Amino acid sequence: MKKILCVVGTRPEAIKMAPVILGLKDEPWAHVRVLATAQHRHMLDQVLNFFDIEPDVDLDIMRPNQALTTLTARLLLDLDDVIQAEKPDVVLVQGDTTTVMTVALACFYHHIPIGHVEAGLRTWDMQNPFPEEANRVIAGRLAHWHFAPTEGSRQNLLREGIADKDIVVTGNTVIDALLMTAAKELHLGIDIDPSKRLVLITAHRRENFGEPFHNICRALHTLADRNPNVQFLYPVHPNPNVKDVAYELLGACPNIKLYEPLDYAPFVAAMKRSYFIISDSGGVQEEAPALGKPVLVLREETERPEAVELGVVKLVGPNYDRILEEAQRLLDDPIAYQVMARGVSPYGDGHAAERIVTVLRDYFT
Repeated sequence: MKKILCVVGTRPEAIKMAPVILGLKDEPWAHVRVLATAQHRHMLDQVLNFFDIEPDVDLDIMRPNQALTTLTARLLLDLDDVIQAEKPDVVLVQGDTTTVMTVALACFYHHIPIGHVEAGLRTWDMQNPFPEEANRVIAGRLAHWHFAPTEGSRQNLLREGIADKDIVVTGNTVIDALLMTAAKELHLGIDIDPSKRLVLITAHRRENFGEPFHNICRALHTLADRNPNVQFLYPVHPNPNVKDVAYELLGACPNIKLYEPLDYAPFVAAMKRSYFIISDSGGVQEEAPALGKPVLVLREETERPEAVELGVVKLVGPNYDRILEEAQRLLDDPIAYQVMARGVSPYGDGHAAERIVTVLRDYFT
């Protein structure tokens, strides 16, 4: 049997790796081990529990308001011990977190091949998103298998000199997880007036800390004031750079409901219930179009341009005027809304994990 170490550190990684982990566990040739770095502790745990995945190794690396340099240094030291103890034949990572970058570097030092799930996303701007663009570029230079979610991602990798034979366009595993979850009976668990439209909000990215996030909150406050019959649900990220500001600037708005971060299944329920979504999340840009929900993205650049090109996602940045203008248009103009709510997704058919498993099976058996 071949030992495959699957690494997860954050909630999005766990969501997107879960279909791969579950698929590999059904393979008789694969001995699957799961490493949790717990870069995000609670938000990771609830997803693993939902998919009934138990980590075999847990680094519990999370510390309050942890600096990137400290996180990276601690991860590298701990990963060195894990890799020497586990001796995997291959390591799978997903996405663009600090976990992904440090695992790729540690495996490179130990001559262990890396499979990079969701490879090839690029903005071509190292500062945007920060530090994710650098993380995925570094992982991309060190990976053996590049599991690209789209043809555009494949072209990005070819542009960087990655051999075509090392790239497989699989679709995005987030659609696998989403379809598995959305098919179940889901409960939001929050008191929402069924007669009113709901706008779902997520905002947590590091590059928006400070003045950009203040601008976002000001825009949300104005939008809520102008639309008292619309409900706004904002599950607030626990990082104090987000949480403290959000509660200070939005806590008194009667139609904005600030809430603790939602577990994965209730969040999918919230997306299904929403009229549209305002978000700086990468995963939401992939998930919401598959559910027919327009997304206004609180970023100036995106490494997921396919949905923008289809017209179901729109970039508004952390810009007060643009957020207000585009959100109000979706609330007021049924035609503009229908253009963005077409239910088309460029990110996969729900079989991405099967394609990844097939590549590894063909290699090892």
